Amino acid sequence: MRIGVLTGGGDCPGLNAAIRAVVRRAITEYDDHVLGVKNGWEGLVESDIEPLSLYSISGILPKGGTILGTSRRNPFLLKDGMQRMLDSVAKYELEALVVIGGDDTLGVASKLAENGLKFVGIPKTLDNDMQGTDLAFGFDTAVSIATEAIDRLHTTAESHHRVIVVEVMGRYNGAIATAAGIAGGADFVLIPEVSFSFEEMANQLSARHKHGKNFSIVVVAAGAMPKGIDKPVSKTGKVDEFGHPILGGIGEVVAHEIETRTGMETRVVVLGSIQRGGSPTAFDRMLATRFGIHAVDMVHAGKFGYIAALHGTEIIEVPVAEAIRGTRPVDPKVYETAKVFFG
Repeated sequence: MRIGVLTGGGDCPGLNAAIRAVVRRAITEYDDHVLGVKNGWEGLVESDIEPLSLYSISGILPKGGTILGTSRRNPFLLKDGMQRMLDSVAKYELEALVVIGGDDTLGVASKLAENGLKFVGIPKTLDNDMQGTDLAFGFDTAVSIATEAIDRLHTTAESHHRVIVVEVMGRYNGAIATAAGIAGGADFVLIPEVSFSFEEMANQLSARHKHGKNFSIVVVAAGAMPKGIDKPVSKTGKVDEFGHPILGGIGEVVAHEIETRTGMETRVVVLGSIQRGGSPTAFDRMLATRFGIHAVDMVHAGKFGYIAALHGTEIIEVPVAEAIRGTRPVDPKVYETAKVFFG
């Protein structure tokens, strides 16, 4: 078969591991021809496609990012985007496409499938907010990076008797904030799923300091919202090509409110894209590899319109419609664990 592979949306650790597994499985097990689509859906629109070989994937396992490149471009906003993508599929005689991405990337694939594209999906979401799979690769690395940052910030917060607010990724889901907050010993974790009170937080931080704790760490997800506010903070007010707000600034808002209400010196650290960078953890390499192998097996089993998903310890197939039906929230029980250590 002639199989294409594409990475779309934001980059994250583990993409190269997934690409490597797709190419290796397809060539060595099925004698397939594998072609890489460059820069997400934009590459399919522009026919920017190149052959991949076992040589192409040599040494990429520990590398962050993606050798294929990626983008957040919405191909349906490009002139004749749908037809140009279908023309590329025909031009390169692609019999199936392995699509590695999140809700938006897989949503595009679903629309193409209505016009004859055969695809299987691999879930990739740094926030771990996709339905249908217990975990997506990239999340474990992001949590590890955020946890290490919190560990380092503890020492400077304690030395200077400060409150440090750490802003992490999480537009609709606070999974990174919750996991890193627990692992890093945060004194407060603010997430999009649970609105918070500035007054309550300030009172608890003040009480903590009165009892001899002269520093605090507050972890806040980018999409967290205080009570009375119906939309997350965005410095620019802009949205991306899929209509999602471009967030940023909640850390500064929280830090200002804490300092104003408590009088304690407060600083903010925004981790931003550092959570995406660098080598994937061993767990993410393993998960991405398992997803990649299973995806190729799905292609040859004719399981089109499905994603490879992790349920417990098993990789199974889940309809893509289930995966993109909405954002999965943080498990309330996990957040309750974090709350034990608030204040």
